[in-house]
Amino acid sequence: MNTPRPAPRRNRLPGLSALSAVRQLAAPCALIASLGLTHATLAASPLASASPLPYQTPPFDRIHDADYQPAFEQGMAEQRAEVEKIATSAEQPTFENTIAALERSGRMLDRVNNTFSCVYSADTNPVLDKVQEAEAPKLSAHEDAIYLNPKLFSRVKALYNQRATSGLNTEQLQVLTLYYQAFIHAGAQLSDADKQKLRVLNEQLATLETTFQQKLLAGTKAGAFVTDNKSALAGFDNASLAAAAKAAEDRKLTGKWVIPLQNTTQQPGLASLTQRDTRHGLFEQSLTRTEKNDSNDTRGTIATIARLRAQKAALLGYPDYASYVLYDQMAKTPRAVHQFISQLVPATLAEQKREAGDIQSEIKAAGQNFTLAPWDWNFYADKIRSKRFNLDENAVKPYFELNTVLRDGVFYAATRLYGITFKERHDLPVWNPDVMVFEVFDKDGSPLGLAYFDYFKRDNKSGGAWMSNLVGQSKLLGTKPVIYNIANLPKPAKGQPALITFEDVTTMFHEFGHGLHGLFANQTYPMVSGTSVARDFVEFPSQFNEHWALDPEVLAHYARNVTTGAPMPAVLIDSIKRAARFNQGYALGEIIAAAELDMDWHTLPAGTPKQDVDRFEAQALAKTGLDTTDVPPRYRSSYFLHIWANGYASGYYAYLWTEMLDDDVFAWFRTHGGLTRENGQRFRDMILSQGHTQDYEPMFEAFYGKAPDITPMLQHRALLPGDN
Repeated sequence: MNTPRPAPRRNRLPGLSALSAVRQLAAPCALIASLGLTHATLAASPLASASPLPYQTPPFDRIHDADYQPAFEQGMAEQRAEVEKIATSAEQPTFENTIAALERSGRMLDRVNNTFSCVYSADTNPVLDKVQEAEAPKLSAHEDAIYLNPKLFSRVKALYNQRATSGLNTEQLQVLTLYYQAFIHAGAQLSDADKQKLRVLNEQLATLETTFQQKLLAGTKAGAFVTDNKSALAGFDNASLAAAAKAAEDRKLTGKWVIPLQNTTQQPGLASLTQRDTRHGLFEQSLTRTEKNDSNDTRGTIATIARLRAQKAALLGYPDYASYVLYDQMAKTPRAVHQFISQLVPATLAEQKREAGDIQSEIKAAGQNFTLAPWDWNFYADKIRSKRFNLDENAVKPYFELNTVLRDGVFYAATRLYGITFKERHDLPVWNPDVMVFEVFDKDGSPLGLAYFDYFKRDNKSGGAWMSNLVGQSKLLGTKPVIYNIANLPKPAKGQPALITFEDVTTMFHEFGHGLHGLFANQTYPMVSGTSVARDFVEFPSQFNEHWALDPEVLAHYARNVTTGAPMPAVLIDSIKRAARFNQGYALGEIIAAAELDMDWHTLPAGTPKQDVDRFEAQALAKTGLDTTDVPPRYRSSYFLHIWANGYASGYYAYLWTEMLDDDVFAWFRTHGGLTRENGQRFRDMILSQGHTQDYEPMFEAFYGKAPDITPMLQHRALLPGDN
C-alpha cells in the first residue's frame, strides 16, 4: 500500500528558507553590530564556512544550539549584500552575472538553514524552538527583499525577454524561466503599496505556521495515552508492552504505561488492543490532541492561516490559494485536481461499504452487538485479514529486523537496479546517537554522496517520515549530495532487536526512493537539482521505490527470521502480498478525505470570514461522498502538519497523483523484465537524474510512452480487475 508521508522540503532560491514572513534586514555591518557580535566571533562559527568534513557534511559535534541564531543573521546579511551587488551592477545583465550569480549567493545561509531544519525537525528543544520563532519572520522578509527588489527583477526580466536569442543551453533556459516565473509569482510586478501588504501577510503567515508546528508537537506529546492498568493493554505483544513501559520511564512516570501518538488519525495500537474502552480512549486522544481548548489548541491558528492565505492569493491575482499554489504543478488547477480525485471516489465508496459490512459481520460473529465505530475498524479488519490471509502480524515482525531490512532490502534493491554500493561510516558526527551514516558509491566505484538514517521515534521529533538534503548537489558549486531519511519507528527496549511491521518496511523503501532522487541529482544549477520539483512529482520516485519491498528477489534477500536466520516461508510471503491489497476502501478513503479537506480550506476566496474549524471540516467531509464517519480523514484539520507548516498547502492530493505515476511506471517495469540494471539505468537517466531540467509531462511521457493512466493505480489497489 502506498502510504502518504511528508516529502522533501524545497526552497525557491538557494539559501532561502521554506519558513516565511517579512521585514527588511539591516545592512550587514549594522546588523552584526546590533547583535553584539564581532566579525572574529562569527568567522569562528562552525557554520561560517564550508565544512572540512567529507562532502561538506555538517560538523554536528562542533555546532551548538547557540550557534544557529547568529549564523542565520550573518547568512542573511551576506546574501543581502551579494544580491544588492547583482541588482545594482552597472554591467548589462547576462546569465552569468545575474542568474548564475544568484545561484552562487547565500552559501552560508544555505548551510545554516539545511542543518537547522534537519535538527529542528528531528531533535528539537526549547532553545531551537525559540530560534525558529525568531528567525521565521526574518527569513521570509529576506526572501521578500530578494523577490520584490525592482532592480533585480528588471535584470531577470530583460534576460527572459531575450531568451530566444541568448544562446543558453537547455538547463540554463529552464533555470532562467523558473526564476522569472518565481519573481512574478512572488509579487515582483505589484505596486509598492501592494508589495508592502504582501510583506505583512508573509510575516504573519510565517509566525502562525511556526506557532502551529510548535503547538502540534506539544499537543501530540501531551496527547499520549497513559494508563496505570497493564490489563488495559491486553493484546499488545511483549515488545509493545516494553516500549510502552520505556515511554513511561522516559517521561518519569512510575507504575504507568504510555502509548505515544503517531501523526495520523488512526494509531498502530488500535489493530491489536483487545479492550474496546482502551481503543476508544486512544482514538479520542489522537482525534483531539490539538482541540482541548488549551495552549496546544491549533484551531484558531489554522483558521487565521487559511484566511490570510486567501488574502495573499487575491493580492497576487488568483481566485484562491489553491490556484496560486498549483500554477507550476503537474496538475495545474484545482479543477484538474477535483476531476482526478472524482475518478477515485465511486470505486472507493463501493469498497468502503463492502469492508464496513464485513467488519460489522465480524463484530457479530465475535458475540458483540455494538455498531462499528472508527476505533473498531483496524482491530476487526486485522482479524479479518488474519483469517482471510492466515496472517498474524506477530508472526511477520520477526522477519523484519530494521537493520537487515535497510542493508539487505533497501540497499540491495538499489544495488540491483542502479549498481550503487554502501559503506557505513562511524567517523562522522551525527545529531543524535540513533543516527546511522553511509557513504554511497556509484556503479563505477566513484563517490556519489552520503546518506543519514534517523529512524526511531522521539518525543521531540516531528511526526511522520521525510527526506531532505544537508548538502545539495550542484556542479556550479562543486557539491555532491548529502541526504537524510527520518522516520518515527518504535525503538526497541535495550538489548532487543528492532522488529518492525511491513508498513514500516514500506516507509523505509519510500523514503529511500526520495533519497535516490537526491543522490542521483546531476545538475549544474541548484534551482533545478534533485528533488527541487513540484509536489505532485516529488512523491513519484519515492512511491515507485515502495514496489521493490515485495519483489520476490528483494524480499527473499531481507525477510529472514531474526533468531534463526531462516527465510520467510512462502505461505507467509503469499499472505503478505495478498493482504497488502486488503482494506483498500479504508486506505484510499482516508487519503481522499484528507486531500479534499486540504483543497476546501485552500479554495476559500478572499473576504470569506474566519471559519469555525469544526463546522467547516464537517461540511467539507460531507461533500466528499465517502464514509468519513467510520473512515475519518488520515489527518484532521487541527493536526494536518502537511498543509499548515510542511509546504503541502493545496498539495496533499499529490500523494494520489504521484501514485498514479508510480503505478504506471511499475507496470512498465513488469512488462520489460522487472528488476534489472538496464531498467534501473533507464529510470535513473530519464527521471531520477533529471531534477526539474524538463517540464514534467514530457519527462514522464518520454519514459512511459504515453500520458498518465489511472487504470494501473486502481488495479494495484484491487479496486479494478487486473494484475498490477
